[in-house]
Amino acid sequence: MDDRPWYSLPPEIVDVLRPILAETADEMIDAVRTVPAYARPMTGPFGQGIRAGVQEALRHFLAEIESGGPVPRPDVYLTLGRGEMRAGRSLDSLLAAYRVGARVAWRRFAAAGVTAGLDPQMLYLLAESLFAYIDVLSAESAEGHALEQSAMASEAELRRRRLVRLLIRDPPADPSAIEGAAGDAAWPLPRELAAVAVGGPEREAVIPRLPADAIAETIGELVCAIVPDPDGPGRRAAVQRAILDAGASAALGTTVAPEDAPVSFARAHAALQHVGDPPALVVAREIAGELLLSNDRQLASELAADRLAPLDNLSSGARARLRATLEAWLAEQGRLGPVAQRLGVHPQTARYRLGRLRELFGDRLDDPDERFWLELALRVSG
Repeated sequence: MDDRPWYSLPPEIVDVLRPILAETADEMIDAVRTVPAYARPMTGPFGQGIRAGVQEALRHFLAEIESGGPVPRPDVYLTLGRGEMRAGRSLDSLLAAYRVGARVAWRRFAAAGVTAGLDPQMLYLLAESLFAYIDVLSAESAEGHALEQSAMASEAELRRRRLVRLLIRDPPADPSAIEGAAGDAAWPLPRELAAVAVGGPEREAVIPRLPADAIAETIGELVCAIVPDPDGPGRRAAVQRAILDAGASAALGTTVAPEDAPVSFARAHAALQHVGDPPALVVAREIAGELLLSNDRQLASELAADRLAPLDNLSSGARARLRATLEAWLAEQGRLGPVAQRLGVHPQTARYRLGRLRELFGDRLDDPDERFWLELALRVSG
């Protein structure tokens, strides 16, 4: 079938149709108002756009019949499709309006053709031509609608990415600025959120797998995702599934109010250093002690060196044995039997080693605060 059958119509048919063009356009516009999305007064820019579209369609249809080939025309229908998307009307509504208008046009054209005594075969070709022409216009409007939808999605995505950067900015952004940016991004500002820091070569693959209401942006070598209501039912599992399915490594920051998002991201970033192999999701709240110690590694190392200084003058072998004995003694709260069992030595050997520790550390082994710092020093230096 010819996709432009109206090129085959005889030019004389234009003389039959042109006299009824204005009346046909008015009736088509009235009919379009039966479509719910267009059931409103045809006034202002809205009415002007519909009227211009109908009149241009009829004028150009007759012009191409008359020329027997293509006639240039403006991108009215591509533009109309884009405009309808911006106005929030669906493509289905627009195409329904085209179909309603086409039926009205055919009814008027057929009546005029019969009155003029046109051959039935000519009327059949006219019907085929009219609906094929409407299909062309519909395709152009569908393209415009899709282009605008894509552009709007891209703009919305850009605004959400900017919002991520604003949320984790340090020093924090003004709350009113965050509220405004969230409104511009059409992202409901949650009561609580958490940042997720994603690293590794598969970090970008995580983004489309995150919960639909999460927003994300690439920050240097990391992807930062902001997850609303992170402690809600199934939320952490959804984030973990996204991370594992992408084969990435990530850390979930602490749950905070939106204005404290920089804190959540900083903790997620720090916790990411504690992810090993294979890829996994580390939760900052579950390794709070490690994060506290690693916040100032040099200070933690100095603390360990000061507390364990009594072991410094021993040989490496003796230092290792007494260090292990101290760890076991602290873990077993000074009970000789369990200490010996943990070390895998005879109780007498354990007693001897504990005596050496007494010589080295003195009364500090009897002070609860000192025992706490000794255990902390052993963990840090380990």
